[in-house]
Amino acid sequence: MQPQTAPDPAAPLARFERPDPKRLREILALGLPICGSVLAEGALFSSAGLMMGGFGATVVAAHAIAINYAALMFIGGFSYGDHMSSGHVFALRVKHRMREDLQKFIDRGGLILGVCNGFQIMVKLGLLPGLENDYFTQTVSLMQNDCGSFQNFWVRLRFEPQSPCVFTRGLDFMPLPIRHGEGKIFTLDRDLLAKMEARGCVACRYADPMSGAATMDFPHNPNGSLNAIAGLCDPTGRIFGLMPHPEAYLHPENHPQWDLQNLRGELPAYGLGLKIFTNAVECLRQA
Repeated sequence: MQPQTAPDPAAPLARFERPDPKRLREILALGLPICGSVLAEGALFSSAGLMMGGFGATVVAAHAIAINYAALMFIGGFSYGDHMSSGHVFALRVKHRMREDLQKFIDRGGLILGVCNGFQIMVKLGLLPGLENDYFTQTVSLMQNDCGSFQNFWVRLRFEPQSPCVFTRGLDFMPLPIRHGEGKIFTLDRDLLAKMEARGCVACRYADPMSGAATMDFPHNPNGSLNAIAGLCDPTGRIFGLMPHPEAYLHPENHPQWDLQNLRGELPAYGLGLKIFTNAVECLRQA
């Protein structure tokens, strides 16, 4: 199948051909039915992003992971009501029930994406930053926002060109919404933070909307995250998580100023968050 420059919204949802059952071009969206409509909405929009990007998507519970998927997504949705800190309980379940399968999935080069609560789960699990090929020892954390409260608005992201992250290839800046109360990347280990920077694990940062520079200033940095970190990848670039929501910007009208963009002739053909998903598809097509 030849890659397309952009998906056609009027066309049927695309699926990869599957000549080799060991390399199914499908993605597994992983979630637990803990918060009802919140999870349902997260699964719905995450699946929409995956399918618009070119994946076939299957939403399953945490115990049902299969090894014949090409990619895995930890979706957002306040798993277990954020008890004992966001993502902690889900991470423990994955570590104790799915570690062997997940390690096999990583070893054969599968892609993993996590958004918001999914990113929190990945960090608490140890998937990120995943230094020294250790994906099951937590080394950093996502803690309560410096402002002390849940935040829900749009921010500007700056993507780091030196990062190996396959999900962010070719991206420079992107507006995305944030919806979290515990999004601050934090560690007391400054050497670890420096190593993450040196290995390109910082894939994107919160940016000043005017200058484009990474910022620690609220509200442009909504949580006080160290080094303005908004998302991390592992050193291979195949495992990526971020607090902002690309699945919430799949259509141009998702942007809060879409009508103004339209009047100015600046309305994009597709929501910019879709690029995160199409980059993953292109990576798999080239594999």
